[in-house]
Amino acid sequence: MANKQQPPFLHLAELTSSQFLDIWKHFDSDGNGYIEGKELENFFTELEKARRGAGVGGPSSNVSEKMKEFMQKFDKNADGRIELSELAQILPTEENFLLCFRQFVSSSSEFMEAWRKYDTDRSGYIEANELKAFLSDLLKKANRHYDDQKLQEYTQTILKMFDTNGDGKLGLSEMARLLPVQENFLLKFQGAKLNAEQFNAIFTYYDKDGNGYIDEQELDALLKDLSEKDKKQDMDIHNLTGYRQTIMSLSDGGKLYRKELEIVLCREAIL
Repeated sequence: MANKQQPPFLHLAELTSSQFLDIWKHFDSDGNGYIEGKELENFFTELEKARRGAGVGGPSSNVSEKMKEFMQKFDKNADGRIELSELAQILPTEENFLLCFRQFVSSSSEFMEAWRKYDTDRSGYIEANELKAFLSDLLKKANRHYDDQKLQEYTQTILKMFDTNGDGKLGLSEMARLLPVQENFLLKFQGAKLNAEQFNAIFTYYDKDGNGYIDEQELDALLKDLSEKDKKQDMDIHNLTGYRQTIMSLSDGGKLYRKELEIVLCREAIL
């Protein structure tokens, strides 16, 4: 009988970005973007074992209590599961490019502005060459030394993390998973993702003057109606101003065209 695959690298004092990716993929066994349920139990058990083996863990005690304390510390949005950005706070990554990312874009508004800068062809995606330029800027702003080989490693690591269909490009919602959970405003819209027909109908309805773009007042009305329509969403009606400002970071001089709004509200790009 084959030996069960052992969890990689948890015993190391520091991890490279590729080793971090291997750990993520090992424990997110169903590939849904979270470590949860049995995956979370396995991760915590193996992490505790590795820490004790390295002489940095405390004595073995009540596992459920220790796990509860662990989740209170690292599960920032208290949803009972670990996301990629939360894992980056747990593991000692040598070149923590995820933390570099947060220094560069500390809020969702800054993230959207960065997205607009690097999605140069307005395709709704950042392609491999655009991602490399984005990461190069990120590392410069964080005062991190790097060479071209290391930059290429970071680029490939992020593509491997998020480019699930292997087309060499990342969508907005995929890149936003690098944000701290509390800043990832796109999570608020998961329950409201629209298909092409729904999106076109909504855009036409809220573009009251028919000028081909939505302004701040029209976006306010749209977001208010979305939050009231689907009570199951995490959208906080008291924070609609923050959502509006973040989305308007994608706009062209206060004009939010169809393509920009589409990458926030649609399940996939409309051709």
